[in-house]
Amino acid sequence: MFLILDWSPKPLVHRPLLSGTAIVAYLACAKFLVHMITAGNYGFYRDELYFLSAGERLDLGYVDFPPLVAVVTAVARGLFGDSPAALHFFPALASAAVVVLTGLMARELGGGRFAQVLAALAALVAPNILVFGTWMSMDAFDQLFWALATYVLLMILKQDQPRLWLAFGLVAGLGLLAKVTMLFFGFAVFVALLLTPARKHLLTKWPWLGGAVALVFLLPYVFWQIMHGWPTLEFWSNYGAKLDPDSAVEFLIEQIATMHPATLLIWPAGLYYYLLSKSGKPYQALGWIYVILFLVFAVQNAKFYFLAPAYPILFASGALVIERFIRWRQWNWLKPAYVSLMVISGTIVAPLAVVPVLPVDALAKITAPVEGNAGIESEDLERPRVPQPFAFRLGWEKMVKTIAGVYRDLTPAEQARSCILAGNFGEAGALDFFGPKYFLPRVISGHNNYYIWGTRGCSGQVIISVGVPLERLEAVFNDIEHADTVTCGEYCMPDENNLPVYVARDPKIPLEQAWPQFKHFS
Repeated sequence: MFLILDWSPKPLVHRPLLSGTAIVAYLACAKFLVHMITAGNYGFYRDELYFLSAGERLDLGYVDFPPLVAVVTAVARGLFGDSPAALHFFPALASAAVVVLTGLMARELGGGRFAQVLAALAALVAPNILVFGTWMSMDAFDQLFWALATYVLLMILKQDQPRLWLAFGLVAGLGLLAKVTMLFFGFAVFVALLLTPARKHLLTKWPWLGGAVALVFLLPYVFWQIMHGWPTLEFWSNYGAKLDPDSAVEFLIEQIATMHPATLLIWPAGLYYYLLSKSGKPYQALGWIYVILFLVFAVQNAKFYFLAPAYPILFASGALVIERFIRWRQWNWLKPAYVSLMVISGTIVAPLAVVPVLPVDALAKITAPVEGNAGIESEDLERPRVPQPFAFRLGWEKMVKTIAGVYRDLTPAEQARSCILAGNFGEAGALDFFGPKYFLPRVISGHNNYYIWGTRGCSGQVIISVGVPLERLEAVFNDIEHADTVTCGEYCMPDENNLPVYVARDPKIPLEQAWPQFKHFS
């Protein structure tokens, strides 16, 4: 294909189907199709089961996320049904849109067809972006709104149209409904403007009006926080205490690995373009945004993927730098060579790290020597034999079947008084979703928003418990029986394997009174 295409920056009016924008669209469509074709291969991701429950209990906020992902989950379920493919439609679409926006940003910076395609390819193959198109998550929409906000900011700096700050505020506000890390992006934009000649915008009313528009979207979530005693602050405090501290160097290494080593020539070149090149000076603030966010997240010991939404704008400028370098040296052979490298390496890495294509047995044989995740961890949990994005999809219905066997062994009188108590939102979500198929009773949990949802009328007379520490049960119940053990196989998350299932009877105190003892926000 690369021998046929002319990679020169000449206008291709007579071949619109081979223009840079068209090829970027093809890449985005290919990405979307891959996500949809592979959507059902490994089943539901753990967080998706939680979001399904949240979608049945729509609210202004939740302990560990703003409301958008629950709304999108409910809409997807209503439109397309309960299959993984149905749930993956909107995140796959959002992730494909990030590819398009990356190519468009390269075009707005002055990039020709090669720059647009290279930038879009970088956004396509980067595992830290690709992965969030494979399941329903707030991060898929977080990345989309960051990319869209960055595109609007680029247009503000390029065209000097201050009224576009209102559009920026609208996009940022929608981003706040997806994930509150948009606040960090807004902070970085403000500081970057102060550090560059673009500070002139702060002397007008428009950025402030845009900021006000964004904050309006946040007000319902703030109201929910006030009404529930600011549970998200408690969540983040507990969550941060669990993470092992990383140095800035370790954080950088994680960025290199999870944004794909093949892109390492691109995004540093993009940072150079904004901060050091003459042609990039009008857009200097865009480079400072990345630097500020890197420092903030590194100091906060944030998860490595928090910074992922900041890369599309670097891919856009980096691809432009490489295109100009090739033109200057007249090394046109490098264009098909680099594109081929991106395509081939991306095709190799994707099924090993983020896209559920390979049979799990084959995947385990390949990834086991590097402990599944090759040392890159997104959760502070025991490492599985396969990468976490795959392990978190395995074993959930098998767990529910085990619980159903315990439930069937109860007497009819006990069944009528029983409830299921799960240790975390993944277990609770799986029991909520698959439970009706096995005629199971209501499910409760003290984990995150399940604690807010309460005991759901459960009397506490008979409790089937999974994933709850025995000592916590002993503090509330007099009679505790080890009824069975959940085994989810050798490839699921180790923390979900070999879990004892208890039947607890004869509560020492009413469950409503004991409920705070089961609370854990983490």
